[in-house]
Amino acid sequence: MGKARIPVVAVFDVGKTNKKLFLFDEHYQIVFERSARFLETEDEDGEACENLESLRLSVFDSLHEVFRRDEFDIKAINFTSYGASFVYLNESGRPLTPLYNYLKNYPKDLERTLHEGYGGVAAFSLQTASPALGSLNSGLQVYRIQQHQPGVFQQIKYAVHLPQYLSFLVSGQMYTDMTSIGCHTALWDFENKRYHQWVKDTGIEQKLAPIVKGDEVFSAAFPGSTYKVGVGLHDSSSALIPYLLNFHEPFVLISTGTWCISLNPFNDEGLTQEELAKDCLFYMTYAGTPVKASRLFAGYEHEVQTKRIAEYFNVTTARFKNIEIDWSVIESLTQDRDIPTELGAFETVDLANFASYEEAYHALMVYLVSAQVASTKLTFSTQPVKRIFVDGGFSKNNIFMNLLARHFSDMEIYAASMAQATAIGAALVIHKEWNSQPIPSNIIALRYYRA
Repeated sequence: MGKARIPVVAVFDVGKTNKKLFLFDEHYQIVFERSARFLETEDEDGEACENLESLRLSVFDSLHEVFRRDEFDIKAINFTSYGASFVYLNESGRPLTPLYNYLKNYPKDLERTLHEGYGGVAAFSLQTASPALGSLNSGLQVYRIQQHQPGVFQQIKYAVHLPQYLSFLVSGQMYTDMTSIGCHTALWDFENKRYHQWVKDTGIEQKLAPIVKGDEVFSAAFPGSTYKVGVGLHDSSSALIPYLLNFHEPFVLISTGTWCISLNPFNDEGLTQEELAKDCLFYMTYAGTPVKASRLFAGYEHEVQTKRIAEYFNVTTARFKNIEIDWSVIESLTQDRDIPTELGAFETVDLANFASYEEAYHALMVYLVSAQVASTKLTFSTQPVKRIFVDGGFSKNNIFMNLLARHFSDMEIYAASMAQATAIGAALVIHKEWNSQPIPSNIIALRYYRA
């Protein structure tokens, strides 16, 4: 008899830059990992976009590789990827167009026509809980195809978001999941819990695959396979799942990276005009309940400003990696002055004001955290939050975490670390389909910061 095979779940985590495949064992330890990067290709306008064909081949390649390995028994497969990207499939499941980049410029006249037909941009954005973001409102991408490429639109059997396309490759089933509809797509009417009227009126609703919850699984399309296939999840919503399953008291998660997204799953109070203007929106959990969210481009701002400081003081940006907080510097920077809450405020600060790169960096963090606090507060509601979890890049930043704890002195502030939160979320959501053990309570490592 050979060695017993390890029961595992396979999760594809498809980011803009890195495409990863993980195998998790029943204790959510990574037992196998494979990473790939592809060259981008171009759409018909010569703009850079994801290479769908490379992605498709890579999914099958990686699966073949892990299925060949005797030590693993793959029980289930799931997918998570960035949102706001539609794949248009014909009757036989072939993509009809490139995977357009969600940063592609959107024709202003089209956007205006749509908004004006449904009460103007403010009312439209409020109903769909989607700030007007052009192509980032992925529903508008489908509208553009309908208006500008009617021949292609006619051939579309279903338009599905990227995570569901990946799932379809393995299950042969086309479905729509709630977390993908829920991320600023401009498709969903949050008050009436259905597609917005414009989606019906334009006939686009018929091109959208049937909706299922995020914990849905299907059988594999390959004869003789016994593993289950998840429907796939939008990455920001996936990263929230481990927290939802572990913590039941009201909390906010600040997921930090290029964007810092504050997510409050305990607030479903409607958006106001002012909140929308400040980049608030709703996401949805895998079960279809709303999550109030606010976005701040803080990781990007941090990168730009640390470069500026490094150049001015003639040091490398590596110097900023492990700076510990110096409270005396913080006191001198913040005493008797109001720190602006606008994200870009630091770029007008003259670096000649600072004696050293450490002092300048402390000042940058004071400004960044001030903007972050204002952004996170937008997600608060009448139900008081007891804890704030920070994961991603800033959770490892000593100054950021300490300043945040000082601002929110009446709450518990934790730096949360979990290797591959997004992928683990996609594994956890289908836990019962592949795992014979209870969900472990120690998946998330927490570090407490005192005010």
